[in-house]
Amino acid sequence: MTGYYPEGRLINSAENLAAMQSLSTLAEACHDGRILEARAVVCNSSHDLIVDLGIIKGIIPREEGAVGIREGSVRDIAVISRVNRPVCFVITDITKDDSGRTVAVLSRRLAQERCLRDYVSVLVPGDIIDARVTHLDSFGAFADIGCGIVSLLPIDAISVSRIDHPRERLSVGMEIKAVIRSVDNGRISLSQKELLGTWEENVSHFEIGETVAGIIRSVEDYGAFVELTPNLAGLAEMKDNIRPGQQASVYIKNIIPDRMKIKLIIIDTFDYDYEPKEPVYFYSGSHIDSFCYSPSCCEKRIETIFSALPLKKCI
Repeated sequence: MTGYYPEGRLINSAENLAAMQSLSTLAEACHDGRILEARAVVCNSSHDLIVDLGIIKGIIPREEGAVGIREGSVRDIAVISRVNRPVCFVITDITKDDSGRTVAVLSRRLAQERCLRDYVSVLVPGDIIDARVTHLDSFGAFADIGCGIVSLLPIDAISVSRIDHPRERLSVGMEIKAVIRSVDNGRISLSQKELLGTWEENVSHFEIGETVAGIIRSVEDYGAFVELTPNLAGLAEMKDNIRPGQQASVYIKNIIPDRMKIKLIIIDTFDYDYEPKEPVYFYSGSHIDSFCYSPSCCEKRIETIFSALPLKKCI
């Protein structure tokens, strides 16, 4: 990954911990311009971040808190929200404060600028990267793709099976893999569903005659759609008193690859508050040019094609 990681990845690494051992190791890291991580413990009234470096404290001045703070294109919440979280930085100086105590002057902005220049700027659609979920909204999940630089994972790109809110799949702090969906004037959009397997890959885990667990995703006049995996759902015969969000036990009545359909019978349903599970990825490469979800024997073709242009077609 060229050495740029979502914030929190480096904090317990051997190299990072070694840099925090003494003033001389911090001075060496300053001289080398290394990107380090530590936890921000306070944001003072001037919106400077105070960072715990172990042997001394570090200070990230407000304008050094993030790319865009100085220009006014990024709000101060980008700095305030880092309290009690790991932050990346480079050490720009080791000096004395007004009380004569040794402090390190830090810049998160410089770390982010290097990440943007050396890593983010060369990403193209289809590249597969590491990311960490930072917050969730009704329309998607925001994820740190390196040094606190955040990109959007739209809700329709999280999985093939539709969900009402990203919290059904993801949680803040979760480490995920993501595909660069599009790059538009430097703005990066992410996707995940192309990594969660094709229809055939997912259905291979099930057999006709089995009774398995599922989640009711929608209830229509003609039946209920039941999710078996994030990238696989089947249609169940109607049953009284069922509603979206319920857990279900379903009997697999039939699997029809050429129509890309699974016929189900609902045996039982119940309410259950579940936590999102870590995603299971079917693709482990570093780049994907295209992804065809539908079986080769199916007339209907559902495909994502990644290119240097915005996404041509999306599932």
